[in-house]
Parts: sequence; C-alpha cells; structure tokens
Amino acid sequence: MTIHLNGEAKAIEGGPCPVTELLERLGLGGQPVLVELDGQALLRTEFADSVVSDGSQVEVIRMVAGG
Repeated sequence: MTIHLNGEAKAIEGGPCPVTELLERLGLGGQPVLVELDGQALLRTEFADSVVSDGSQVEVIRMVAGG
C-alpha cells in the first residue's frame, strides 16, 4: 500500500494495519511519538484501533528530550 507519510508518498509492505503495526514497520515501535491520521490527532490509547490504509495521510513526530 502507499501512504503519505509526513507529506511524502511512501510504499509500505502489506495491507491496511493499525497505527501500532505501522510504527513497528517504520522502526518506531515503543518510541515516544505523536501521530496524526487523516487530519485527526490520536491518543496513544487509540493507536491499536486506528487503521492505516492505502492513501492514508499520516504524520509522525518523534519526541526527544535534550538539554
């Protein structure tokens, strides 16, 4: 499937999947991230129930701490 990730087209192996699985596929599983799916900001508790499908618009922001 092809999604729009952070404004760029990206081919993702496999078909529709929950946000949690997409993050795993992107190598971001378990990392602190903010996710917006098709213009809707998601709570972390919504990741497992929110499905990314072909053509979805996804924004992922990694949160990092620094000093």
